Amino acid sequence: MQLLHRRPLFMLTVWAMVFVAGFTGYNLYQQQQFARAEEKREEVRQGLASAQDLSTAFRNVGRVIEPSVVKIEVRKKLANTRAGGGFGPDGDMLRRFFPDRDGDGEPDLPPGFDDEDLMPEAAGTGSGVIMEYVNGKGYIVTNNHVAGGADEITITLADGREITNGKLLGADPKSDLAVIQIQADRLSPAKWGNSDELQKGDWVMAFGSPFGFVGSMTAGIVSALNRTNVYILGEFGYENFIQTDAAINPGNSGGPLVNLRGEVVGINTAIASRSGGFQGVGFAIPSQQAKAVYVQLKEKGKVVRGWLGVGIRDVSANRKMAETFGYKEDTGVLVHEVFEGTPAYGKVQPGDIVTHINNTPVKDSSQLRNTIASIAPGQEVQMTVFRNGKTEKVTVKLGEQPTSMADLRTGAGSNGAGEGGESQAANAAQALGLRVDDINPQLAQRLGVEAKSGAMITRVNPRSPAAREGLRVGDVITQVGNTQIRNADEFRAAMKNVDPKKGVRLYVVSRDSARFVFLATER
Repeated sequence: MQLLHRRPLFMLTVWAMVFVAGFTGYNLYQQQQFARAEEKREEVRQGLASAQDLSTAFRNVGRVIEPSVVKIEVRKKLANTRAGGGFGPDGDMLRRFFPDRDGDGEPDLPPGFDDEDLMPEAAGTGSGVIMEYVNGKGYIVTNNHVAGGADEITITLADGREITNGKLLGADPKSDLAVIQIQADRLSPAKWGNSDELQKGDWVMAFGSPFGFVGSMTAGIVSALNRTNVYILGEFGYENFIQTDAAINPGNSGGPLVNLRGEVVGINTAIASRSGGFQGVGFAIPSQQAKAVYVQLKEKGKVVRGWLGVGIRDVSANRKMAETFGYKEDTGVLVHEVFEGTPAYGKVQPGDIVTHINNTPVKDSSQLRNTIASIAPGQEVQMTVFRNGKTEKVTVKLGEQPTSMADLRTGAGSNGAGEGGESQAANAAQALGLRVDDINPQLAQRLGVEAKSGAMITRVNPRSPAAREGLRVGDVITQVGNTQIRNADEFRAAMKNVDPKKGVRLYVVSRDSARFVFLATER
């Protein structure tokens, strides 16, 4: 009987112990959770301190670079290309006030009156950065499209001073760079950085005068490197851009792109936008390229580039053709023509596939063009080529690139068919005001063109038959006469038999329409 009374007491004691242990364990668990939460809070607090450190870095970069950044205002007199003075179509306005009484076809102007004073002017603004200050002279790098051809240049310094003695030392449309010299005291030059050290994801800052707002800076990251085929600088431009999401707007052109050490790693040059304003994609010329051009423009007033004398195409866009030569790789550059009398003539052969320059792998034609252009004329380069099923070494002494690549259509600057056997087709297309290439999917998507095959228009000459019919860059030609066109080579083949005087019918697909057009040089 006594045992029966002890059993409930024992069970009660056991349950009490279990409850106490559970409660203690729960409290211990809560304490542990709280301790972990406090540790996490401290980590977050330290992270906020790091963010504050980044903010401090931005402020310090601004203090370092802003004294070197300038606003540039330019005026350019438009060329007088029409008879009777440049004031109104064919000088009609001048003739209205000053009739032609002596019969020479020109309006009779009063003594001392210069019709150049009435020539229309173009005005614009941009940015630049002082890179040197020597013997009271400052040297500013900016874009060609900002300062190239300028008649008057006004520089506004960071401290508010206006300098009106700006002198254009040289401009280079192929790289979109220009150098201006000013005379002033108390100038603060910036320092060049090494754009080759940039990596995707690095913080960068863009400086300049967007929309005329002097002293602006924005921050972002490097979105991509080695952007080519952006179609900003034209067929013969040297494009190798840094892409960034640091806000670049109209007026930022020519300003510096800077790393967190306050070094200039790029020169802002363009935005990719459908609205004309910032949409998250901006482009800058890498400092390694810009510095080399800057030095030549400052010292010589022009840029001298190396030259091979070949017509080239990317293997990646011409895989089937490359395979016919027994080449199985995805990268490299196919030589489709070697121009007579050029450095490459007799050493490089049509059908060669260039895989290396001076032991550096060659990915595409843009890389090859940029590499050759960066080497001084007279120097030798060793090219590794795939020829007749095997790899060979070829040494070429570079020449100097001709001034007008557009006229000669030779050298490493040609991505198209070149002259030679296809000159008749090229001449016919040129007479009609057209240049074409294979469809660029990125450009087609950006322009909203849905054609999957055809020849994409990459240039329309002003006042040409193509321009009169409203053709635009990005339009795709899918038919020449009765011949269906799938690529640029088929377009050139179809154009061989075209007489531009008699004209040709084209079927053109654009962003908002598809239509037949008839182009002819004689109307």
